[in-house]
Amino acid sequence: MKHILQNRWFKFGFWAVAYTLWVIWLGNFWWLFGLIVVFDLFITKKVKWAFWKKQYKEGEKKNPVYEWIDAIIFAILVVAPLNMFVLQAYTIPTSSMENSLMTGDYLFVSKLAYGPKVPQRPLSLPFVHNTIFGVKSYSDLIKVDYRRMAGFSDVKRDDIVVFGFPHGDTVLKQLPTDDYYTHVRFNGRQYTQRQYGPVIVRPVDKKDNYVKRCVAIAGDTLQVINGQVIVNGVPQESFSGIQNTYTVRTNGTSINSKILQQFDISAEQVWYNKDLPGYSNLPLNEENVAKMAELANVVEVRQNIDVYPPDYPESPLMIFPFSENFKWTRDNYGPIYIPAAGDTINLSIENLPLYERVISVYEGHSLEVKDRQIFIDGVPSTTYTFQMDYYFMMGDNRHNSLDSRYWGFVPEDHIVGKPVVVWFSTDRNKSFPQNIRWNRLLKFV
Repeated sequence: MKHILQNRWFKFGFWAVAYTLWVIWLGNFWWLFGLIVVFDLFITKKVKWAFWKKQYKEGEKKNPVYEWIDAIIFAILVVAPLNMFVLQAYTIPTSSMENSLMTGDYLFVSKLAYGPKVPQRPLSLPFVHNTIFGVKSYSDLIKVDYRRMAGFSDVKRDDIVVFGFPHGDTVLKQLPTDDYYTHVRFNGRQYTQRQYGPVIVRPVDKKDNYVKRCVAIAGDTLQVINGQVIVNGVPQESFSGIQNTYTVRTNGTSINSKILQQFDISAEQVWYNKDLPGYSNLPLNEENVAKMAELANVVEVRQNIDVYPPDYPESPLMIFPFSENFKWTRDNYGPIYIPAAGDTINLSIENLPLYERVISVYEGHSLEVKDRQIFIDGVPSTTYTFQMDYYFMMGDNRHNSLDSRYWGFVPEDHIVGKPVVVWFSTDRNKSFPQNIRWNRLLKFV
């Protein structure tokens, strides 16, 4: 048996089959030319593929420079593909998913869950997403169309999903984390670009990544009534991590900070108003609402519900689809249909704001309106058939989350992967070692 395993033809056969299966999964058969490399590695051995490795003579002292070069190249050749196609590290930067995912959680995101995407900008620095030292980390010299390899499943309702920010195609250099289109709606395009520009245009796979919960999938109809998410007429399951903000009135005394910590409320979300008296925006889930009401100095706990018209910044210019014709708020939203590939809708001036970005940006058609007539690619159109599936994402911290209620649908080509495990977690409001959340280490999502 040992003799067989060490046979060069056996090794070649094994790796040739494994490589061929990978090419089939990839879906680009030009990569089959790589079998020539596999054949030479095990059979002919004419090419020194590890040309950077120094061949030491017996007894010769190893050069640390060559050893470092070897380690770096190994990381690029082995670790980078794993990061690209299998598993990627991700950090939770904001509180939009609390208490399901906490600010300071370090995650591993599975790209195999929904199928990894073929890089659309293959000429890119490894282990760097879109910038390095403020400079673009990829080249537009080679552009590849969107293609997704087979995954273990499709995106399902209530999945926590990592995806590219839908509005991240255009970014302000001086405000890279802000939504460019929001600034344009409030301040105008010329002022925005002059004040905060220049603008940077990014391809789909180089947009900044977000993490939210998928509350509705392609083909669903979603509505939010008084903060309750309803999909196809059925209320969303009440997950323990989902929370809304509440007005908590006290007898004139503040709640002890150590007690508030037990509710996993971030320090930056706590503001005591002595005129209330109490707290006007405490994020609480259903379990913590009951516990809060039992505190000795708490007089009332009341959920905050936005009604129309919303207060600034919750104005129609902030709520998707950014039209006063849709009298929606973050707590009373929809009904709205989530586009599915192959579905055809009747298109009108009234519902065009819902789908114009889908048609013109995500699916690449020219779109014009002349004399209340809609033209798609120069042709008068009263219907439209979608080319991709779309999703509606919301943060579990429902009143502190920039999500689909603020920028609309997430296209399928923006999906990155699914968080699988929290491997480390820190609280930025505490010092070491108290800042380590030991109860979240190696916690499956």
